Amino acid sequence: MRYILALAGFFLAFGLVACSQKTDEAIDANTVIYTAKTILTQDESAPVAHAVIVRDGKILAIGETSTLQSEFPKAAVDNSFENKTIVPGLIDPHVHMILGAMMYAKPFAPPWDVQTPTGVVKGLPDRESFLTRIAEINAEHEGAKPLVIYGFHNLVHGALDRHDLDKITIDRPLIIWHYSGHDFYLNTKGLKYAKVDASWADNLEGVPLGSDGQPTGRVFEDAIFRFLTNVGPLFLGPVDIQRGFTGLEDMFAQNGVTTVAEMGYGLFGLKVEDTYYKAFIDDQTRTKVYLVPEHRAFSHEFNDNIIPTIKTMVENTKDTWPRVLPQIKLFTDAAFYSQTMRLKSPGYTGGQSKGQMGLWVMGPDTLTDIMRPYWQAGLDVHIHSNGDAAQDATLTALEAVQKDGTKDGQRLILEHAGLVRPEQITRAGKLGAGLSVASHYVHYMGKTYEEAIGERVKYMTPLASSIKAGIPTTMHSDAPLAPPSPLTAASVHMLRSTREGGVSTPSERLSAEQALKAITLDAAWSLGLENEIGSIEVGKQADFTILDANPLETKAEDWPHIKVWGVLLDGKKKPLNQ
Repeated sequence: MRYILALAGFFLAFGLVACSQKTDEAIDANTVIYTAKTILTQDESAPVAHAVIVRDGKILAIGETSTLQSEFPKAAVDNSFENKTIVPGLIDPHVHMILGAMMYAKPFAPPWDVQTPTGVVKGLPDRESFLTRIAEINAEHEGAKPLVIYGFHNLVHGALDRHDLDKITIDRPLIIWHYSGHDFYLNTKGLKYAKVDASWADNLEGVPLGSDGQPTGRVFEDAIFRFLTNVGPLFLGPVDIQRGFTGLEDMFAQNGVTTVAEMGYGLFGLKVEDTYYKAFIDDQTRTKVYLVPEHRAFSHEFNDNIIPTIKTMVENTKDTWPRVLPQIKLFTDAAFYSQTMRLKSPGYTGGQSKGQMGLWVMGPDTLTDIMRPYWQAGLDVHIHSNGDAAQDATLTALEAVQKDGTKDGQRLILEHAGLVRPEQITRAGKLGAGLSVASHYVHYMGKTYEEAIGERVKYMTPLASSIKAGIPTTMHSDAPLAPPSPLTAASVHMLRSTREGGVSTPSERLSAEQALKAITLDAAWSLGLENEIGSIEVGKQADFTILDANPLETKAEDWPHIKVWGVLLDGKKKPLNQ
């Protein structure tokens, strides 16, 4: 009897094994059904689902779990996310990879709390605390080697010149990097090290002279390229860049970012940049990186051969990362943070640019001619356009080039959009422009900037008005100027909160649905990638961000704290804890 039972058990076990093997063989391992508590698709026809099928990195179907299992009985089922929320991969459509690597490698002395790869650096709220911290950092870095410190902001820390910095040290070159990234402040030894003298002011607007006829120590805008040529090794050292690159990539991953666009490819030299991209971007990278060529850099390197060069780069990188986009980056005016963006009358009423109108980079007399060949070639245009005077010039140029014809789907994106007046929103909508705003202007400067422009802060990054006008509207970090965290960016514009605790123009608040679309589908649109990413729809790339909570059921102030499990990139799971 025991023998019979044992034999029966043997055949039963064998049968079970055989059945199991048969089932495994029937499963299509390349087709996976991912289930979730909620899937927010950004597809208006089916905004919510509970399962999505992925095959070969693409979305095959979306729907209810039981329905998809019935339709695809051989598909593998992955319930890893059954208690989580899946959203389209979060996108930061305007970052600066090389600049971020450079900044994150330097000691920080910021005007407000700043998230860095190594943690939060506490803000220095006034002049005294800033100068004290600069002296401490100088003491911490012994020796006479040049020292670069990032984070100064004049509207918080007051005026700064070489005399202030000479009081801290005359024994080494000391270079203070403005928060904007567009300005530098040097002590006397720093000026000598960088070979900056009064002659620079003869043909460069970015080297102001004092009453003694000598440089004040500030170097900005026009003079930056010449300055960086002289001091490049201080900023582009391989060890520092690697550390900064790694930190930036970690921040992308921690914040669930699946896609970023470098919005200034070539600014630091293509040879240098390509070397670093090749060294630091590989199959382990958790974020897709796209590159948008910058006009001045490509013009300097390729002269009249820019457009064919860009098209060749697009073709040559279509199957590799980072990938060059068929687009161009232009600049109408200068920087928001350093009060050099171009304003309409009465210009700046306070701050370091008091009494001035700001600076053109490609002003009304040249912008149309610069933009036209790119537009005629079918390239999308991203244009740094900050001040309200800049918006007029940018939209006039767009209107002019559109008269020559527009390719299907061709678009222009206003980047940063520091100040946009209501009539300019209306005009941009009629011209079919898009808006990609710097997510952090409102929070960091919504109150502080009143010193510089007064009540005109009400025109700062008006996203609700833009969306109401039918303009595809997104937001970006401009990292490293703000953490690359789309959920934080969305929270800021749902709240319009300032760092002091107030509210800046509450009428421009976004709804949760608008905010989520801004960091997914509209962000994809701004990069010309809306047919590939930005929503969870059949045929698109399976790029998802996995969250512990449904953002549409989470208070706006809590969006930055939603825990990120990780991402799916081309259907491949990339958890944070791996």
